[in-house]
Amino acid sequence: MNTPYPSPGLSRRELLHSLASLGAVAAVSGCESPGAIGSGTRRDPERIRRENRQAGTRNWMLTHTRIDTPTRYRCPWIEGYCSHTSIRAGDVLSFFVSTNPASDFTLDIYRMGYYGGAGGRLVQSLGPLKGKPQPDPSIGPKRLRDCRWEPCATLGIPTDWTSGVYLGKLTEQRSQLQSYVVFIVRDDRPADFLFQCSDHTWSAYNRWPSQFSLYDDGKNEWYWGGNVQISFNRPYGRYCQIFDAPLSQGSGEFLLWEYPITYWLESQGYDVTYISNQDTHTDATGLLRARGLLSVGHDEYWSIEMYRHVQAAVQAGVNVAFLSGNTCCGRIELSPDSNGVPNRVFERVGVFGPPGGTREFVAMQSLRHERPYANELVGAHSTGSVTGGADWACELPDHWLFADTGMKRGDSIPGLVGWEWHGDPASIPGLETVATGPTQSAPGEPNGGTFTATIYPGPKENFVFNASTIWWGDGLSAPPGYIRPKVYTEPKGPDVRVQQITRNLLTRMQRNDTRRRS
Repeated sequence: MNTPYPSPGLSRRELLHSLASLGAVAAVSGCESPGAIGSGTRRDPERIRRENRQAGTRNWMLTHTRIDTPTRYRCPWIEGYCSHTSIRAGDVLSFFVSTNPASDFTLDIYRMGYYGGAGGRLVQSLGPLKGKPQPDPSIGPKRLRDCRWEPCATLGIPTDWTSGVYLGKLTEQRSQLQSYVVFIVRDDRPADFLFQCSDHTWSAYNRWPSQFSLYDDGKNEWYWGGNVQISFNRPYGRYCQIFDAPLSQGSGEFLLWEYPITYWLESQGYDVTYISNQDTHTDATGLLRARGLLSVGHDEYWSIEMYRHVQAAVQAGVNVAFLSGNTCCGRIELSPDSNGVPNRVFERVGVFGPPGGTREFVAMQSLRHERPYANELVGAHSTGSVTGGADWACELPDHWLFADTGMKRGDSIPGLVGWEWHGDPASIPGLETVATGPTQSAPGEPNGGTFTATIYPGPKENFVFNASTIWWGDGLSAPPGYIRPKVYTEPKGPDVRVQQITRNLLTRMQRNDTRRRS
């Protein structure tokens, strides 16, 4: 089926012809070197250290943005999206941008990391480009809003771009208003750690252009049933939960919960490479190239394929750390978009948990509650009362997880648990509860929940750890532009104990590798 952008795998001649026909302006430097894909498959444990020795900048941060009041979520003056959530070097990425009113604009692309504390590195600048208003998509079946915009620029991903999360800062020239586009560059190299971005969840909560998320059925603002579809083919609107974060406009949830983990990992020089939920869905064997898989932030929406692929990776000896909350709760099915591009649309079809397990949400009763349950993989899962906060209280001080932290039983890290957490641990042989405590809806107001952080052994001296909080990254770092949440409870920022627990996890993952690697 025809698509509005060149498909991956074009020859250089075909690619340049496509670029010319589209009027795109980006140079395709990534197609100059033969063997582009092969260059991303070799083991390179110093890749992140070398990357972060390059000059960084804080210019990646937005300084001037605006929300359209009637829609509540969009920035129509400058907004856009990308053709891929995750892309390899040598493949072609298209940018779809709308400016209303028409305006020239620039697109500056930054890789997010540490970079001496700056947090980002400029890798490409495009423009000025010609912008124009692009049409709002019609409301399709199941309330689907699937944009079919014309591309404004197309870029072959250069072979020297390090895997990571990339933000494109859009700036329109009439009034200098700004927003982001976001994409992940992945590779295929063996690495110590795979950082899995929670982009299914970013998209599920995206209400662009106005009340059209997975949570909007046209009647309720927080709907938790089926028969609603959403598309990746649209800009990310203003974040709609917990707090107002206008300077993250267009970046999904990455800057809120995941970026502090990226910033800290790269500051420490860990051998990390990045994937999206989409990669976990489509690429089962790709998970086996790492010693450890990291689920981060708010990782709520999984397909059954994701579940089975991670389950198989654990059985093969891969370690997993769920540095996340509300993880693997909503079950989704993916389908092609209106152009036939696979996995660009999804809908909620079930819950990875037992009936009545999440007692707050009445509409969940209309969804399938079937095994496998999330706690059978994660160790624990979302349960009533779903939301809340708590101090992260040590339960097993003699466990290797707490080595060199100085923590004793009952010692706690204030406010680290929130705003969604895991309980109801599974009956997995060898599973241990390493931290637990009551949750609250506000300071001094218990809500009847109990968070449970767990760890259990895999079959090949590997393990699966569950931190039971969306806010684990808050205990690791506070990078430029970061906003600390304050609802249900309030985390207190970087904590040497959280950092040491994380080091203990990662060190054990590096040691527990019984499989041969190239």
